[in-house]
Amino acid sequence: MSTQTGPALDTPPRGHAFVPGPKGLPLLGNLPQFGKNPLAFFELLRGRGDMVRWRFGRNRCVLISDPECIGELLTETERTFDQPPLGVAFRAVLGNGLIVARGRDWRRKRSLVQPSVRPKQVKSYAATMASSAVELADAWSDGERVDVKKEMAALTQKIAVRTIFGVDTPADSEAMGRAMDVAQLEIGKEFAGIGALLPDWVPTPGRARIRKAAAVIDSEVGRVVARHRDGETERPDLLSRLLTAVDESGERLSDEEIRDETVTLYIGGHETTSSTLVWAWYLLSRNPRVRAALTEELDRVLGDREPGFEDYAQLTYTQAVVKETLRLYPTIWLITGVAKEGARLGGLEIEEGTRVWSSQWSTHRDARWFPEPEEFRPERWDAENGDEIAEYAWFPFGGGPRVCLGTRFAMVESVLILAVLARRFELDVEPGVIEPVPSLTLQPDRDVLATVRAR
Repeated sequence: MSTQTGPALDTPPRGHAFVPGPKGLPLLGNLPQFGKNPLAFFELLRGRGDMVRWRFGRNRCVLISDPECIGELLTETERTFDQPPLGVAFRAVLGNGLIVARGRDWRRKRSLVQPSVRPKQVKSYAATMASSAVELADAWSDGERVDVKKEMAALTQKIAVRTIFGVDTPADSEAMGRAMDVAQLEIGKEFAGIGALLPDWVPTPGRARIRKAAAVIDSEVGRVVARHRDGETERPDLLSRLLTAVDESGERLSDEEIRDETVTLYIGGHETTSSTLVWAWYLLSRNPRVRAALTEELDRVLGDREPGFEDYAQLTYTQAVVKETLRLYPTIWLITGVAKEGARLGGLEIEEGTRVWSSQWSTHRDARWFPEPEEFRPERWDAENGDEIAEYAWFPFGGGPRVCLGTRFAMVESVLILAVLARRFELDVEPGVIEPVPSLTLQPDRDVLATVRAR
């Protein structure tokens, strides 16, 4: 499935050379085309070349599609490329957390957060991931009709609440979940619309809804943080580790910083995994051969028992299903940077202030790096017989110094959940094409309804 619209050049210029993009409008540049369908717009630009100039309002932009240049952008961030200024919608939800912070502030926060998501810690959360999935599997019955989006969201919310907050109160996850749904929708609307060009002080209905949602998030996080501070016993959850972490000077994160990093971890541990699992079920339902290969591995590795962390390394095809899902439907579909003085890509000078964009969506669907790019083919990830995939042709978690800290957490969570549920059930998603909607993460454009079939 492709969202590409409009003709591409028969022989688009490739390599390290700037190519002009579509002509834009005065003041708005290419914003109307981008806003109508960002994914299709990036595919259109990719069809013109590897380094295509365009304008986001009055901002000079370049979309890069060559993995070598993408790698340079990702590895040079914090040195010759800066984080772009994110709009009021992003900041209202994420505050000044790791995704938003820059320079020394970013380095300090990363050093404080990173120990909470190291492999040893992720291993300790694996039992919660699996047991939560087992609870859902026990609740499903043969022939039941389910809303896959709601089911996966509720499951990953439960896991996030248990691993991050160390609590298991439905109100915690429900209130946060509703607020995050509103925020994600409104962030997507603002980013792709005229709101992206409006000053922060301009009031809009969407911004009002975002602030209201952010207030709910602040209240819920504040309540749980207070509960942790008042507790006398040490907890093994992520929040407790953040509360006790100290930097080089012996200082701890402030309450505001705790809030920002908690929300960032929540989004990484819930929103991204939930979306990935929905797309995985959709693709599996449309590809019986892949579904059969997946269940064969689960039967062979697990037999009649539930998976644990020790099984993760053996579930190679299940990992490949997740990787291939992230290729076709990358949860994070866009990464940007702003060129500093002296910035270069592919040996070419990038004018200071230029916004450099790279899109996982368009790069992951480039036939040069992925033969038959529209095909759902997990076998391409086979270590011995798979495709030779160029470094940074696949970058769903970013890369370089700002690579997503939750990469291991997300992969282990996705694989274990898929293993638990697919070992017992198949989901027959209702017919019809489901289109991706680029908001804070890549979401389905409608409910994903399916019938549960016991194996």
